[in-house]
Parts: sequence; C-alpha cells; structure tokens
Amino acid sequence: MPYGFADIETPVPLVDLDRLAVNLDRMAAYAAMHQLALRPHVKTHKSSRIAAEQMRLGAVGLTVATPRELQVMSEVTDDIFLAHPPLGAKVRRVLTFSGDVQLRISVDSHVAIEQLGTACRQRDQTVDVLVEVDFGMKRMGVSDSGDAIRLAGAIRRQPGLRYRGICFYPGHIRQPVTQQEGLIEALCGDLHNVLAALDDAGLPAEIVSGGSTPAAFRMHLIPGLTEIRPGTYVFNDRDTYAMGACAWEDCALTVLATVISDAVPDQVVIDAGVKALGREPIRVQEGGGYGAVLDHPEVTVARMSEEHGILDLSDSVWRPKVGDQVRIVPNHACIVTHLFDAMLGVRGDIVETWWHVGARGRHSPELAPAPLSI
Repeated sequence: MPYGFADIETPVPLVDLDRLAVNLDRMAAYAAMHQLALRPHVKTHKSSRIAAEQMRLGAVGLTVATPRELQVMSEVTDDIFLAHPPLGAKVRRVLTFSGDVQLRISVDSHVAIEQLGTACRQRDQTVDVLVEVDFGMKRMGVSDSGDAIRLAGAIRRQPGLRYRGICFYPGHIRQPVTQQEGLIEALCGDLHNVLAALDDAGLPAEIVSGGSTPAAFRMHLIPGLTEIRPGTYVFNDRDTYAMGACAWEDCALTVLATVISDAVPDQVVIDAGVKALGREPIRVQEGGGYGAVLDHPEVTVARMSEEHGILDLSDSVWRPKVGDQVRIVPNHACIVTHLFDAMLGVRGDIVETWWHVGARGRHSPELAPAPLSI
C-alpha cells in the first residue's frame, strides 16, 4: 500500500519513477534512432528490476563490472559484457556464473588472455573477448595500434576464446557538453587509426563498443561505433548536471534525510553522511560539497562525517527545522546505490514500490567463507 515520507526511516535512497522512465526512454530512443546497440552498464542501479526495464525498451544486453553483477544480471539476460578483466580466482568465479550466458569480456594484457583461455579450456567453455583500447582516459587499455593487433592475435590463437573486436571508455570527456567537440574529433581520428590497423592485419573489429553518460548523446558522431554502454543516465546526478549532460529535473535519485540539529548558526545537520552519500567531490566552480538539496540546489552538503552531513545555509534564505526531511541529490549516484540494500520508488511525496539492490557488494551469500576455528 502506498505511504508517505513521514513513515520512512532515514537516510534512504528514493527513485522518482517518472523521472526514471523519462531517462530510460530518452536513451533507448536515441540508440534506436542512430542504430547503435544499447548495452547499458548496471553499475549505477545494480538492480535486476531496472535492468529488466532496460531490456524491455530495446537494450541488446547488459554491461557489468563484477562477478556479483554478472551473477544477478544473468537472470535478466543471456547476453552480458564483463567490462573488467578477471584475473586469478575471479576468472573461475566468472565462468561459474556465466552458465548459459553468452559472455563477453574485455582484456588489455597477455596475462589476462592466457588465464582466461586456460580456464575456458578446463571448463570446455567459449567466451567472446574484446581488446580494450585507451583513447585518453589513461586508466586501462592499450594506446598503440600495434599492441591492439598483438592482443587480438593472441586471443584468436587461444582455444576457448573468440576475438570479436575492441572496446573503449571515453571517461576523459567530462567537459561541459558544449565544449566536447574537439575531444570527440580526436577520439574519432584515433579510433579510425586503430580500426584501419586491425583491418590491415586481418583482424577486423566486428564489435566496437564505447560510450559513457557525459558524452552519450554524441556517440552517433563517431564512425565505426557499433554499441554504447552508458550507465549513470538512468538516475543522473549532480556531476552529470554540472557537465550539462542532463537537466536538474532529470536527477531521479535522491537520498531522503532528516534534519537532526540546527545548533550552529547558518547550518543544519542531517542524518546522511559518508555512509549514505559517499565522499565524491565536485569542483568548487560547480558548487563544491558532496551533494545539494533537491528543492534548494544553492544549499550543499559542505562537510560530512560517517553519519552526519552539514548543510551550508549561508547563501540561502531557506531555514529547515529539526525534524524536517530533505532530499539530497548526490554528486555520484553509483556510489550511493552501492551503499544501500534497497531503494524506494516514489511519485511526488508517495512511496509506491521498493526493490532490492541485488547486485551490490562483491560476493553472494553462498560464497561466504566458512568461519575460522580458533
């Protein structure tokens, strides 16, 4: 039965169902219009319920980063991309959870290729593999076309592995949307060079997978791209808004908190700190702080401890009272999701539904280690 916010113990994440629906529809329509396969990253919502809606709206599959996400999302779709190279014990765990899933994995090293190939042969499994290429993020991926060719060739020579193409993450494109043109052009040139080199080597990329939320709606400008993998777009957040990649009213995720103290002038304390909002900073020129009040965006979470958040009221005439509830738009939605077991779906001031954040954490309960004998 629907109920109001007064019955909710805070802090708790709220998802505006109408805003969520708009965000999901917009990205699905964009991908369809430009004939780009949509393979959203589940790291933002970690929810099989939202993932199922993404699939219903036309996603070709899902992108995950952890074995736990793979395990949960394999109940939603049989087409999953693990965009994080597994090594060591993680390789076996990933293959165990893949089951009937057509699994695709990214790699950027010969070590990952060898370990994955060995594990696949031992289990008589086959997985698709993409070479990760770096076009400016400086995090993962080879930056030289010669290295991409060598890795692609090594994949092709490994029984149990099937070379399918390349992937990249343009996470370095975080400038305001109106200032991204030069970086997009540079990415196009670099991608063209790598694809041409692979073609010349007899290793054409059937799949070219890339994309992120900040530059999501400019991916059609990249020749050769076959699929996009945005994640944050489902909820958006204060960081996405600061880059101009969404409007403030597109922020679907907030953290409901309660004002617990107004003892210090020009500030109030809420019951949402680091363990509810995460400690993701935002640049001072974009407002600073660790979140902002939904209805009063000039008010930021200026400081935090584990269970306390300090709202700076010095630039606002708004003065909430002890006991009032406030909704905080976090800087980074993905971190907030990972901190809670459940989310509440709301319309206006009414809670209509709730769902588990099933893919949070690293290990499923059945894999918990046995207690040590002392």
